[in-house]
This record gives sequence, C-alpha cells and structure tokens, in this order.
Amino acid sequence: MAEEKNTVFVELYDLKLSDREDDRMGRVVTDKSLTEDDLIRLAVNRGTDINPETLRASIKILKEIAIREIANGASVQFGLGYFALDVKGVFVGDNAKWNPKVNSLHAKVTASAELRTAIQNVHVEVLGMASSGTVINSVTDVSSGEVNTRLTPGGGVNLEGTKIKIAGQDGRNGLMFLDANNIVYDVYPKSILVNDPKKISFIVPALPKGEYRLRLTTQYSTSSTLLKEPRTVEFGYPLTVK
Repeated sequence: MAEEKNTVFVELYDLKLSDREDDRMGRVVTDKSLTEDDLIRLAVNRGTDINPETLRASIKILKEIAIREIANGASVQFGLGYFALDVKGVFVGDNAKWNPKVNSLHAKVTASAELRTAIQNVHVEVLGMASSGTVINSVTDVSSGEVNTRLTPGGGVNLEGTKIKIAGQDGRNGLMFLDANNIVYDVYPKSILVNDPKKISFIVPALPKGEYRLRLTTQYSTSSTLLKEPRTVEFGYPLTVK
C-alpha cells in the first residue's frame, strides 16, 4: 500500500516589492492552529498505551529541562528542532561589558533533519490568487522593535498586511489574542490608534506571560464595499509575552 502523501495548498498574493506587475508571493493556507492539548488528543486517537495525563506531564518535564539547559548555554535537540542562544547587538572594545540597552539574547531554532525531510516531500498545490485577499504580513512590537515574535502589554503594535482594516457592524469584528487554553483577550476599539487597509496600530491589552495567537475579524473588502459575513484571519506565528 502506497504511503499517504502530505499535501499543502498555496494561495498567491501581489508581490509589492517587485518591479514586475505579474510577480506573486505564495502563502500556505492554514486552516487550523494546534496546541499541545490538540496534539495529545490526536496521539490518543491514533492509538497509544500512554494516557493523556502522562503525555502532558512528560512534555511539561522535558520542556522545563530543555529551557533550563538552553538558558545555561547548552545547545539542545528537542522535538522538531535544535535550540541555542544567539547574541544580538554590538560590543565596543575588547573589554566591553554586557549592555541590556544594546545587547540581548535570542533563541536560535533550526529545524530537525526529520522535519526538513518531511517538508521536502510535501506535495504542493497552487490554488491561484487568493479570493479573500486579507492577510497579516507582519506584527511589530514597538517597545522592543521585534517583528513576529514578541508582545509588550501596554505597548504599541503595528500590523501590516492587505485588507486588514476593521470595518462593519457585526459584533464579531475586531482584534483578539488567544492563549494556549483558547482564553480570549480582546483589543478594545479605543485602543486601536490606526485602522487602515494596510496598517493597524493598537495598544496591547494586559496579557499575562505566555504565548498568544493573534486573530482579526472584519467585513472590509474595499473602501466602498463591505462583506455580508465577517472574514477571520489568524497570524501564522505565535507571539510571546515575557
């Protein structure tokens, strides 16, 4: 029996940075975002002698150990990648000291060989130009300057994308953050400072430490047209409050 092929679908968007009018960028269509609990549920459904509580506890213990070792300078192979610390910022002079205003540590992640092989063998189907056109391209944390990684509660965030303006009277429209347990933290309308088709600026709500998914819902289509039903898009990278 032939092995089932993994498949992803790609939609095309205008490539604004190119001189050619017909150049397009591809974006993988993501129809779900999975948490650790989702993975545990899928593992149990697939069939395993390990119960969900034991799986959850095992993951928690390994994560805590991996984080401690990485934070002490170790390079760690864990799960789907290799993790190590990377130093950012310039040092002036041979005897320079650590300056938190200039220097910082960041996690460097490299995909494991297994993940790279799986990706190379994926079957890709290109669906053509995206029908909705709504996409969040980047999330910039103004306080730290970090892009697509971090959130600072009480600080500003700039979203850039296409057709992201929040518009329409439907009560579902707006911005929200979801934590690992799918608890929702709404961005209050008064916290939205700029609301344009290609850029939204807002103040981050008082989020506890952890990882979050950013979700945007809008009826915006063009400057003169609203959709009958709201459209929801979710940013493809987790955002962390430290």
